[in-house]
Amino acid sequence: MIVVAAIRDTSHAHFRQAGYWLDKTVDQLLTEAVARAPEKVAIVADRADRDQARRFTYRELDELANRAASSLSRLGVGRGDIVTVQLPNWWEFVVTAFACSKIGAVLNPVMPILRERELVYILNFCQAKVFIVPKSYRGFDYAAMAQGMRAELPYLKHVIVADGEGDTGFERMLLSADPDELSPGLRPDDMAVLMFTSGTTGEPKGVMHTSNSLIACCKALSGRFGLDSSDVLLVASPVGHMTGYAAIVLLSVYLGGTMILQDIWEPKRGVGLMAREGVTYTAASTPFLSDICDAVKGGSPQPKSLRSFLCGGAPIPSVLIERAAAELGLKVCSLWGMTEVLSGTLTEPSRAAEKSASTDGRSLEGMEVRIVDTEGHPVPAGEPGRLLVRGAQMFKGYYKRPELPTFDGDGWFDSGDLAYMDKDGYIRISGRVKDILIRGGENVPVVEIENLLYKHPAVSAVAVVGFPDARLGERGCAFIVPRSGSTIDLAAVQAYLGEARMAKQFWPERIELVAELPRTASGKIQKFKLRELAAAMAEAK
Repeated sequence: MIVVAAIRDTSHAHFRQAGYWLDKTVDQLLTEAVARAPEKVAIVADRADRDQARRFTYRELDELANRAASSLSRLGVGRGDIVTVQLPNWWEFVVTAFACSKIGAVLNPVMPILRERELVYILNFCQAKVFIVPKSYRGFDYAAMAQGMRAELPYLKHVIVADGEGDTGFERMLLSADPDELSPGLRPDDMAVLMFTSGTTGEPKGVMHTSNSLIACCKALSGRFGLDSSDVLLVASPVGHMTGYAAIVLLSVYLGGTMILQDIWEPKRGVGLMAREGVTYTAASTPFLSDICDAVKGGSPQPKSLRSFLCGGAPIPSVLIERAAAELGLKVCSLWGMTEVLSGTLTEPSRAAEKSASTDGRSLEGMEVRIVDTEGHPVPAGEPGRLLVRGAQMFKGYYKRPELPTFDGDGWFDSGDLAYMDKDGYIRISGRVKDILIRGGENVPVVEIENLLYKHPAVSAVAVVGFPDARLGERGCAFIVPRSGSTIDLAAVQAYLGEARMAKQFWPERIELVAELPRTASGKIQKFKLRELAAAMAEAK
């Protein structure tokens, strides 16, 4: 096995001494950015329903965050309390994130695609005191949904509505009063962010990150990409994901750069924003990159300043990397990470053309990866095994779930992924131990979908797998054994999941009715056979 940048000491003291942890808090990043350049534009907030983008300087952002922090305190939010935020890429999210840090509250971002089923669980599990939602987004009434859940949420005290009017409106509730003197906020090792996984093994797990781990991610990414305060970062990836929040929003403030928020990904508009605002860096999944190339080819202005694209969530086709280089002059850098790990491995720009299509990068500063067999022994280069990771960006643990396995005695975390490492120390994800499907960079909760479908009166047995898709990486296919005398089709499956209030992005997009599912002698479903079958069917279509 090849070890790259081995970390012999994984103690917190070592992370500090080595400079991986800066012992700063999220709000300190903003304070320092204000001190360096108070009148520099921190945020350009573009919204699909507005003709003009709204701009905020660092001084203005800090003032708004102070007001919001004081108002949250008056609402009874204090150190360790959870503030759940279901906002798209709007400036109100950024203000709330820094406001929480200023008073020691914990930011809990959730994706706008989630609906009542997922939200009731999350809000009750973390006992959130405040829930912040948009009034309306992409035609859906979030304010009505939030109010409709109140009877099921005994811990929730306040629903705050961005763009809302009256007493529940964001600006009236959080920004209308003068700020008070704030009590001490987060400490560097306090939980700063609680982000839930997609529930791939059942119910979602709350992943806890500190300011130290989040800022270690910013430091490592900025170092490998060579970013500084002159950079302009496009935030098109959802801020409800670590990609959007840590790898772009926090990174931008860490640098003292400018972030461009785009709330709905529309390629032509996004490329126009890049060209007009001089975007130099962004992070997103493969479909975004393909869309950018198509938009430019279709006549949109070329974003000539864009030089770095962090791409994760699925393998990047070599033809797309070559296309981005030829048509955009863009270096596409592959990354492997997860909510628990943040950014584990990354291909540096200097080797992007050579490595990004065939690998998921090498370990970042302060991080270490290794590949082991089922007994935990290192495997030779080129041989697959379980991917273990440790280092300065690791999560603190699972919220209220101490029984769940996290780190072994040497600080290693089992990612649940299968991978191999080449002779240069670059890894490639070759499979997943955990049963997940990744659609457009979004983990789809396969087990939860299957459990719901098993309750359908027409379903005797079901297995959901992914099949390849050129744009999204994977789409979902449900193999269903119907009950005797019953039948079911795709429309019925999707309507049933809709009635169960499951997010639409998780619904299978293809079903196949079969007489039986392939199983091992012990009765376990052989999903690899179903993946092969689904891929062959999709290719033949």
